[in-house]
Amino acid sequence: MNVIDLADIVPGTTGLVGGKAAGLGALIAAGERVPDGFCLTTEAYRSGVVPERAVLAAYERLGGGAVAVRSSATAEDLPGASFAGQQDTVLDVQGGNALLAAIRQCWASVDSERAVAYRAGQGLETADVAMAVVVQRMIVPTAAGVMFTANPLTGTRTETVIDAVPGPGTGVVDGTMNTDHYVLPGHGPLPGPQDRGCLSPVRLRELRRTGQRVQRALGSPQDIEFAYDAEGMLWLLQSRAITTLFPLPPGTDPVRGDPRVYLEVGHMQGLRRPVTPMGMSVLRATTRRWLQVVGLDEAVVDMFLVDIGGRLFMDLTGLVRSPRLHARVPAMVQVYGPAVARGVRRVLEDPRYAPRPPRRGQRLFSPGATARLLLAVVPASLLGALRALARPAAARERAFRELERVRRQRWAAPADTVSRIRSAAGLQDATMTGPMMRSLPPLWAALLAQGAAGRLLRGLLRPGELNATLRGMPPNVTTRMDLVLWSVAESARPHGDLLLSTAPEELAARFLRGELPEFGLTAFLEEYGVRGSAEIDVGSSRWADDPTPVFAALAGYLQVTDPGQAPPARFARAADEAEAALADLVDRAQRTRPLRARLAGALLRRSRELAGLRELPKFLWLTPLAQVRGQLLTAGAELTARGLLAQAEDIMFLTLDEALDAAHGADLRAVVTRRRREHAREVRRRQVPGLLLSDGTNPQALPDDAAAAEHGSDVLVGAPAATGVATGPVRIVQHPSEARLRPGDILVAPTTDPGWTPLFLTLGGLITETGSTIAHGPTVAREYGIPAVICVPDATTRLTEGQTVTIDGATGLIRLHAAEPRTGHGAGR
Repeated sequence: MNVIDLADIVPGTTGLVGGKAAGLGALIAAGERVPDGFCLTTEAYRSGVVPERAVLAAYERLGGGAVAVRSSATAEDLPGASFAGQQDTVLDVQGGNALLAAIRQCWASVDSERAVAYRAGQGLETADVAMAVVVQRMIVPTAAGVMFTANPLTGTRTETVIDAVPGPGTGVVDGTMNTDHYVLPGHGPLPGPQDRGCLSPVRLRELRRTGQRVQRALGSPQDIEFAYDAEGMLWLLQSRAITTLFPLPPGTDPVRGDPRVYLEVGHMQGLRRPVTPMGMSVLRATTRRWLQVVGLDEAVVDMFLVDIGGRLFMDLTGLVRSPRLHARVPAMVQVYGPAVARGVRRVLEDPRYAPRPPRRGQRLFSPGATARLLLAVVPASLLGALRALARPAAARERAFRELERVRRQRWAAPADTVSRIRSAAGLQDATMTGPMMRSLPPLWAALLAQGAAGRLLRGLLRPGELNATLRGMPPNVTTRMDLVLWSVAESARPHGDLLLSTAPEELAARFLRGELPEFGLTAFLEEYGVRGSAEIDVGSSRWADDPTPVFAALAGYLQVTDPGQAPPARFARAADEAEAALADLVDRAQRTRPLRARLAGALLRRSRELAGLRELPKFLWLTPLAQVRGQLLTAGAELTARGLLAQAEDIMFLTLDEALDAAHGADLRAVVTRRRREHAREVRRRQVPGLLLSDGTNPQALPDDAAAAEHGSDVLVGAPAATGVATGPVRIVQHPSEARLRPGDILVAPTTDPGWTPLFLTLGGLITETGSTIAHGPTVAREYGIPAVICVPDATTRLTEGQTVTIDGATGLIRLHAAEPRTGHGAGR
């Protein structure tokens, strides 16, 4: 079929008519007013010849005259990619020859530079794209524009946003005209005086009603092009899903539901990409089992682990509405960065989140539950912290004995697939409730000691001075791992040409096939192969599965030729600088506060001896978590052999309960396919809100006007995380396996976790969009003496690859210099 009338398009034919035509067909089916027209299908495009007779006949049936010719690619106007403006539209086309030329122009736009670049950014292959063409009767508008049925900037689902101009709407779409801009509430009267602009209040109300009707019919918020003709008739020219909106919290009604506020917490563990469904399921199961051990209701899990778009959020509503805690919430979330704290303050100004007593069943913890939790945790933790402060060396020795005990554990293999899946999450129980809990008190002692020292020295501390005392701390398992990898790089120098000239992913494949020379990497992976990026997600690969990130780090190490910049030298220098900073601080304090100075110095030295244990509890957890992953993959292989999954890894796109259903014979391959598609779409999402309201609003969406006014447009403001100043070229990296770093580069990343830290050894500095001063990335950056600034909103998009910046890890300021891209070297985005 080469030509089809728009009114005859039915659902499920996007492959034949393309996204734009499919959307128009849906509008017509919903009873909306759409200009008459027809579609030249993808069958004609694939044959490469315009069927001139069929096109001209359809044009004649349309009545001839002026028409609009619009591209309608199969990858266009889809849930994950809008392709807005990427392919051609030709307006006011008159006559058969002009129509045929316009069709060929639309076909050619598939291979335009902008369309190819957009597809690459969306992870779409050109070979997968075919072009249909829509031909419609031309509407001569008196006013036209674009309407969003949700606010595309803030995400608010209860607002309609309209931009319009007199005459044709091309000036709105291509950005060449100043528009009349309207932001309308979802219901009720229009805000303020509406006698301005090209749209009257009557038309604005009509558009709002129409938009809401279309959204209901098409099932999601829509981006709608519209036009009013000379008779005042409203025509809809196009409708597509708004692809940039972050998903709504599950089970919430943005209009009539009880307003709620959620805090994104996964980035504290390096989870910026979406967690797999199995990863989320295992985390929930693990948390529930731990709560049962300490005597708490497992329903609390639903407050602390909310899955929104595959990311981990915590429901803050109970804290925000608490009469006792309401005003203190911004300070409580300050550890997540100043932008989050500022967003919470905006939420507190909203009357919907005013303090109120909890309703029945809404109390976060009952008095009895709180008492049980305190009794289960506090006495042992307090005793352990005091013991650690009294004898830090013994505390470190005990902590590492716990690590060896976990590594020596052996797990019995279940007899069948059902048993394997049922027992998987429980493999963590012994570690989570025993060694891991016993390893935490020394860390808390370090944090308490540092905090107490800071209070004793209040008024004397300069910006970043307290963090400067935590450089080069002994002994950190992540630091030790990175230095071991450096020794592997030293052994690999005879093979440097191979390792630097071959892509890391190719090196990883050859290593796994046993085709590379041995230079110590096998032993390294035997000890640290349980690590990886987003490593608390069992669905995420480990270095033992895919050592691509390790080879990317080795390539950076091999470019270090100055002995003074070798990681062991840098680490030793950082330790010396920390000792000097501590001594200088105590010396200054002794001049006015001798007693406080001595006590603060003792506390800071205790903190240095213990804070290196920061990474140990998580590292303890990774060994049983790797066992969980291994058992589930084995179960996935068994289900694949039975024809119930396509491949073993598909089990990671099911929950534990669903995996059990599959083991009992349920065929869930269609569910896996849908979830893989959703997961891939979310992986491409570059910005994740740190705060989210149940109506979709991102309270952090507004710029920090105060910071911009204070520091100017050439300065970005974040949170100080590791002291020091560094100037270097920006390297934007979304995943550690993509890194192509040189010594002295400034790494800019969405977030980091221990899977990123091998890259730190040669860095000049670190910038992240999220984080906390106590999170993994900043902790390791301080140990290496690398300046770090965290919580810089949209850093990966506001900075450009190769641009020179100066970062100050004590003040949190990033000064921008002129961009100086270096060709042939980048982060491989």
